[in-house]
Amino acid sequence: MQLSCLSVSLFPALMNGEMSLKEWASFGKSLDLDAVDIGIVCLKNHAPKYLNEVRAELDDAGLGLCMITTYPDFSHPDPIQRERELEYLRHDIAIASQVGAKYLRVTAGQAHPETGIEEGIGWVVEKLRAASVVADAFGVTLVYEDHSKPGAWDYMDFSLQPEVFLRIVEGIRGSSVRINFDTANILVSGNDTTVEVLEQVIDLVETIHVAETAEIGKMMPVQLGTGIVPNADVFACLKKHGWDNWLNIEEWGNNGKAGVEQAVALTRKLWAEA
Repeated sequence: MQLSCLSVSLFPALMNGEMSLKEWASFGKSLDLDAVDIGIVCLKNHAPKYLNEVRAELDDAGLGLCMITTYPDFSHPDPIQRERELEYLRHDIAIASQVGAKYLRVTAGQAHPETGIEEGIGWVVEKLRAASVVADAFGVTLVYEDHSKPGAWDYMDFSLQPEVFLRIVEGIRGSSVRINFDTANILVSGNDTTVEVLEQVIDLVETIHVAETAEIGKMMPVQLGTGIVPNADVFACLKKHGWDNWLNIEEWGNNGKAGVEQAVALTRKLWAEA
């Protein structure tokens, strides 16, 4: 198992310059992480000179990026907007390649009221498969997530419900798109079937977002270990199947660096005991 961390709690500090990406990587190294993660929103701009500087800072810190998270909206009812979203994602793939990220986390899109389930699934599968060709050329692996909602969206994820998520997974089989399985979002969807869904897609699971929520049916991020997510059961399932790849802690307890330290320690403990 390799361990990385996406600290949503520290996004404001990373975005307003209070913490540099080099400082984030150095902090991750002090916790003996194997890499760190960031959101695409944490990059100040997309100019090649700046991105090369980011790569150099990470190299100086001695810890690279495992994953960048981004948020394509392929379920948008406007076909022109869906094409824009694909262009945005192609750009994000190039960025991930330039800064040295192994994985780019992708989403299906928003649950727009105008989008029907059947047509939306078709659109999402089409665009993810098209994007995978670009990712292959750049040496980046796309990981599709059972996602809930970022702050920038108006609606929850189109594929929040497991039955939609699973149908999209079937549609991307045979492509290079893999899965980033979020341990909290099945509960956020209102379903208490986290391990059951994981069992159905585990052959495609490349990365795990070790996450937390306080209540079923709601996205209520809290400190890891204080909510209701069955992370110990998830880890036991992974080990049962011989899975041994990246655990990417999605830390969102809003307790600063102390919260990250606690989440890292707890994840290591749960994995060792699973």
